[in-house]
Amino acid sequence: MPRQTEVGQYLIKRLTQMGLGHVFGVPGDYVLRFYDMLVASPLGLVCTCTEAGAGFAADAYARINGLGAVCVTYCVGGFNTLNAVAGAYAERSPLVVISGAPGVQERIGSPLLHHRVRDYRTQQSVFEKVTCMAVAVDNPQTAPAQIDEALAACVRHKRPVYLELPRDIVAQPCAAPGPWRPKGPTTDPDALAESIDEANALLARAKRPAILAGVEIHRFGLQRELERLVERTGYSIAATLLGKSVIAEQHPQYLGVYAGRMGRGGVRKAIETSDCLLILGAFMSDINLGIGSAHLDVSKVIYATSERVAIQRHHYENVGLKTFIEGLAARPSRRSKTHPGKPAPPPKPFRPKPSEPITVRRFFLRMNEFIDDDTVVICDPGDSLFGAMDMTVHRRTEFMSPAYYTSMGFAVPAALGAQVRNPRLRPIVFVGDGAFQMTGQELSSIVRYGLDPIILVLNNKGYTTERFINDGPYNDIWEWRYDLWPQLLQAGWGVEVRTEGELEAALEHIHRRTGGPAIVNVHLDPYDCSEALKRLGSFIAPLAHSGATQ
Repeated sequence: MPRQTEVGQYLIKRLTQMGLGHVFGVPGDYVLRFYDMLVASPLGLVCTCTEAGAGFAADAYARINGLGAVCVTYCVGGFNTLNAVAGAYAERSPLVVISGAPGVQERIGSPLLHHRVRDYRTQQSVFEKVTCMAVAVDNPQTAPAQIDEALAACVRHKRPVYLELPRDIVAQPCAAPGPWRPKGPTTDPDALAESIDEANALLARAKRPAILAGVEIHRFGLQRELERLVERTGYSIAATLLGKSVIAEQHPQYLGVYAGRMGRGGVRKAIETSDCLLILGAFMSDINLGIGSAHLDVSKVIYATSERVAIQRHHYENVGLKTFIEGLAARPSRRSKTHPGKPAPPPKPFRPKPSEPITVRRFFLRMNEFIDDDTVVICDPGDSLFGAMDMTVHRRTEFMSPAYYTSMGFAVPAALGAQVRNPRLRPIVFVGDGAFQMTGQELSSIVRYGLDPIILVLNNKGYTTERFINDGPYNDIWEWRYDLWPQLLQAGWGVEVRTEGELEAALEHIHRRTGGPAIVNVHLDPYDCSEALKRLGSFIAPLAHSGATQ
């Protein structure tokens, strides 16, 4: 007789085989039986304050681990995760969404069970729009195949999947899982060879070749392959904003972040004047392109993603990004002797001016010296992200932000997910006061699980990014005493800073202390902002008033 298990246990076994160590979520009655299974399993269950926080935490975990999972109850829980799941889909984060649901037998006669919206398939229908696969696991005989197909799609496409578990199916018997053997992406060898030949022919004729690397290098774990290509060719390399830290930013060939007019002039010039630009794994989104301020000549571009390779106006399907990068590195056209640009010069050592009010520019100069090999930088969208854009991340893959979907409220719960996955890395979180007010309660979860991120609240009394686009009273928010949160939570340490001297004292104290989160309430002028935001604001403000998008 074939080995058997229960449907819920099958899912747990598969997730464990795939390298998952934790599941994030908020319990509810439709999912409690599965929660009991999780508690008894090798997987750690991390309960958060809100489903939105669980979704952001699981997304951050997935970006580091290669797979994340969030488990919530039906509709009231599932719909609360929807924004985080949409962001994971937009930015290709492999997230498994597990939702409890009313039992199959309970639905007979269509009783009005709580949490239902319209009909029993409504939640699944909604999640079909923000996942690469959404299935209701409502038959124990077909459950193993459904689960395997969904999980394989998640890791193949690096996008969320949705699994709905009716509560009377979770403990039903099904076939036991065998070894996990997912199929990798298929590559057409003829298309691969032809694309590499054409790419090498263009690169060989180029005098100023360069590489622009994006987020898919992170998602598909191709950092080593990228580094080998960079070193074998000698090409200079820049990263998109979403792809920041794809390569160690102290690498001698690294130029900085390219983001159109939002980025540094030297990086922009190097990329836009390259006579053969090799774009690898990048989303050509408006944020990555500086809200339409970038100028890239398609006739001089080789554009490779996980889905296809485009060279000038030729398109090659079924060419894997990994095999394409490896092919270019295996037989580079030639080694470039001249770089099309120069890296930014290292900043001078920061010398605090103790009585001077802290400014955004000086704040990030100081924090650039504070981060080290034991930190991961996590930025909320807005000036927290723009100000950190030119910071030097010491190791690859140690910078995280929703830089394309740009959902506020990501950073604090992301710190939870990142440090749960890798306790050796201490998160340094840059979050605006407006974003903190959306999800800051996840500090409670951070304390509950004994974590110690450094939360730096850029308190400029509202939405500064919007102020530079279109100012108005709607950009103001009520001011909180963010530094007093440790008193509320009875754990951690908080402080207000207004001057460079106070910031210096706070950072010295943080270096010495251990245990619990540190929260620094950094008071800034409401109209002070980063150089990147000034550059961006001068370009997009006319667009906001005209309604134009390009």
